[in-house]
Amino acid sequence: MPETSVPASVIQLLGAGCFGAVIGWFLYFINRYRTGEANFGDITTILGVVAGVGVMALFPQRSDLFGAYGIGLAIGFFGYFFILGGLVSLSKNFDVDFFLDGRRKAPTTEYLIPEGSRITTAAMGENLRSGVPSVPAAPSAPTRPNDPI
Repeated sequence: MPETSVPASVIQLLGAGCFGAVIGWFLYFINRYRTGEANFGDITTILGVVAGVGVMALFPQRSDLFGAYGIGLAIGFFGYFFILGGLVSLSKNFDVDFFLDGRRKAPTTEYLIPEGSRITTAAMGENLRSGVPSVPAAPSAPTRPNDPI
């Protein structure tokens, strides 16, 4: 006897799509900022995340929920790329070379990188280590003469 399935509600479809979008966004982010070379193990890891046992338990194959998850996955993955491309095209400090190897314009003395801030890309760290002058952090707020120490 053929198995009948209960149709998914709109909220279930939206939830599956949003879940896929978050996973897709995260997959692009992880691959964008990887530090090592890609290998076969990376491909199997991505496939495990995208269509792994956990995802198949949540969204059965050939169901509307799995379809919504797949669409959300594509929207998240390519959405990251298109948003990043839009931000790079709007910036005066980046151009298309950023997508090739992370190149950007070196910071000038009118820019401040606060001490203790996290440097998120290797290229920026290399610029700072290679002699680009760093600007000292802003001084702390002055104290009043009668403030206890």
